[in-house]
Amino acid sequence: MVTQPLKMPAHSRIIEQLVSSLQLKPFVLSLIILALTIFLIKRLFATSISQKKLPPSPSKVPVIGHLHKLGIYPHRSLQKLSHKYGPLMLLRLGSVPTLVVSSAEAAQEVMKTHDLAFADRPRLKLNEKLLYNYKDVATAPYGEYWRQMKSICVIQLLSNKRVYDTRTVRENETALLVMKIAECSPSVVDLSDLFMAYTSDIVSMSAFGRKFSEGESGRQFRRMMKEFVSLLGGFDVGTYIPQLAWFGTVTGLYNKVDAVAKEFDEFLERIVDEHISTSKREKVEGAEDFVDVLLQIYNDKSITGFSIDRESIKAIVLDVLAAGTDTTYTVLEWAMTELLRHPQVMKKLQNELRLNSRNKSDIIAQDDCEKMPYLKAVFKETLRIHPPIPLLVPREARNDVSVMGYDIVAKTMVIVNAWAIGRDPTIWDEPDEFRPERFLNSTVDIRGHDFQLIPFGAGRRSCPGISFAMVTNELALANLLHKFDWELPNGMKGGNLDMTETTGLAIHKKEPLLAVAIPYSI
Repeated sequence: MVTQPLKMPAHSRIIEQLVSSLQLKPFVLSLIILALTIFLIKRLFATSISQKKLPPSPSKVPVIGHLHKLGIYPHRSLQKLSHKYGPLMLLRLGSVPTLVVSSAEAAQEVMKTHDLAFADRPRLKLNEKLLYNYKDVATAPYGEYWRQMKSICVIQLLSNKRVYDTRTVRENETALLVMKIAECSPSVVDLSDLFMAYTSDIVSMSAFGRKFSEGESGRQFRRMMKEFVSLLGGFDVGTYIPQLAWFGTVTGLYNKVDAVAKEFDEFLERIVDEHISTSKREKVEGAEDFVDVLLQIYNDKSITGFSIDRESIKAIVLDVLAAGTDTTYTVLEWAMTELLRHPQVMKKLQNELRLNSRNKSDIIAQDDCEKMPYLKAVFKETLRIHPPIPLLVPREARNDVSVMGYDIVAKTMVIVNAWAIGRDPTIWDEPDEFRPERFLNSTVDIRGHDFQLIPFGAGRRSCPGISFAMVTNELALANLLHKFDWELPNGMKGGNLDMTETTGLAIHKKEPLLAVAIPYSI
């Protein structure tokens, strides 16, 4: 019996003939096998992605994705998109997948239920250059270093005790602010400029033990701070489209960032050296500034159980300066703007202040503000309508996670639209109206426990400086309304005030807030 040879499958014979006819060398065969492997992996990966349930997403443009949909004011553009695509929306900002959160329920899922999964920060090139390679608290990657640095801020620098210990600084600067305005009366005063100088002086006195608001050094400091904040909230196309990273070099963006980072570093180095050279001086209890406290930790590991270096000191101080000045004064600016637009609200607040202050002719003290519920309601309402950072500081998913039935893949950037949540009509009655009364019989607070009002974020990555910022703002506004009656220049009505916003990370009033102060007679 003759055994018939087995027939080879057609595709095998074709490959055999191809190899034989071309006499392929081993390395060429390896390349073919590698290419086929990559192809199969990509197919398998694409299949796995397609099987995931992703959040709704608008149609996108090649390369840029949805970048064109952000507009000049991203918080407003994203709110409009959320009306169509829902409270969880997936955008593609260039090559960066981005989850946009636009409701209190979705924010609670991200910042509480899955807080650990979203505890990281995206690596942005501008932050790397400006913030000592992410050594600050706000942008440091989630991990042991970040936990140590936040512990220092919360316990050593921004605890309730530390905030209370620096009350004399705030009360002294508030008295100076009142004096400056009284000297200008009845002329028009630029409140935006005064508020920036006021918060800058309080922060720099608390951080350095000195202030930089006057003279040439003051002008230099304000210029540096303005440039720093502007760059920190700037747009770097290379972050989202790596193929266009060269654009930052051509436009001079990276050179400008390097120059500002270098200038600020030299400034902070001088501050640290000055504190080291005078570290042995005697100080009264509670008089240490932030740099003093950080240098104590630097020199004595036993204080916290871990050590820090000079770059960490400078990075933390830079955080305190930028956040403490920029975001604090913008809240004060918007609060006064809304009061000038709503004279009846201003009058109601003045009645509370003037009836409850201990000494009618003296400065209202920090302790007095705790007894002023309408004052606190005014600030809550201001923060609801004008959160200082409308999109908060972006987060990043540390791992794959399911949120509200949708699959979110690791490394997805997360943007929480606090501005949209604060104006959600399903939560707030007449959300576009400035009505502080809504908070008088409400337990809703601003500290991240109530997700319908999260101007400072929530969870692990919430702002640790809430108490410092709010007592600073409350003290200033309370005294300005206690000491003066206010009106707009040239008979202008509140409804005619220009409410145009600036662009950037923190949103200010674009045009300076000008007003006339009339000393109040008892």
